[in-house]
Order: sequence, then structure tokens, then C-alpha cells
Amino acid sequence: MSDFNTRFTSPGRRAGRVLFRKLPPSAAAFVMPLILSILMTCVVSAVSTLRNIGLVEGVAGHWLQAWGLSWLIAFPTLLLVLPLVRRIVGLLVQVPAR
Repeated sequence: MSDFNTRFTSPGRRAGRVLFRKLPPSAAAFVMPLILSILMTCVVSAVSTLRNIGLVEGVAGHWLQAWGLSWLIAFPTLLLVLPLVRRIVGLLVQVPAR
């Protein structure tokens, strides 16, 4: 097995299966809003674009422009409001007993 495969293959996994190194737990505060904002703005901008101009020639270009702009707004917004949302959820949801 090459050095690359040795470094990125988990013990106990099938030999030759290449995996990537996971990010540290501290990255979750950045990665979760990143993925959430990408997925949500993708869907919302696609629905909005299709509703406004329909399935016409060039719709993909219009959708990509709308998605890019909405993501540029959504991602920083998520980073700012996520702590507040967590507090609100903490007020509304009971913590499970251990």
C-alpha cells in the first residue's frame, strides 16, 4: 500500500479503501453553517428562479447568479445568528435526562 493509502485508511477497514482525515471537532461551528447555507440557498434560489422565469433557455445561468448572491448573504448571516438560535432552542427543548 502506498504511503498515501496507509495514512488515510482506517484500521479495520478493507485494505485499499482510501478515506480522508476528518476535521477537528472545533471545525463543526464553521462546517455546519457552511453546508447548511449551501444546501438551503441552492434549493430556495432554484425554486425562486424557476417560479419567476420558468424552465427557459439560460435558466441555469440565472439560477447560479441568484444562488451565488443568496449564499453570500446567507452564510455570514448563519454564522451571526446561530448562537442566538441555539439559545432559543435551548429555551424551548428539554435536555434529555442522563
